[in-house]
Amino acid sequence: MTDNSVAPDSGVTPGAAPANTPPGARPALPATAAEARSRVEALVTTRFRELKAVEVDEVRLADVLLVTSELVTNAIRHGGGLTGFAAALTDDGLLLDVADASTQLPVVTDPADRGRGLVGGFGWPLICRLARHVAVTPRPDGKQITALLPLV
Repeated sequence: MTDNSVAPDSGVTPGAAPANTPPGARPALPATAAEARSRVEALVTTRFRELKAVEVDEVRLADVLLVTSELVTNAIRHGGGLTGFAAALTDDGLLLDVADASTQLPVVTDPADRGRGLVGGFGWPLICRLARHVAVTPRPDGKQITALLPLV
């Protein structure tokens, strides 16, 4: 499921900047998927509670962290490196933008190929299933994937 209705540059201020980031400065890219997950978890568990006065369901949080991990890991391993990362809360959930240096679209492995020992290609269907909307936007230097993930 790919839905291009999610704008890649939504004008939403990215959240979860590390504590040592000066005000107004763009936070450094996460070096690992674990760092990206930590930023997203901090954003969701603190800011969401402040905005909505309710805790995020543990299953929803696990879904958000899984999608974050999949997108960032794929950008690092298969996408020529992470070139952009932003996470922001919206009225509809968490808006996650991950950009990489590859123009190749995400790969899906046919279940029939599992028996042939092919590795990979299973994360994209998972991302599309867990996200409310997903968009892949070609960029001159690669691509950006935007996922809107429900929090309630």
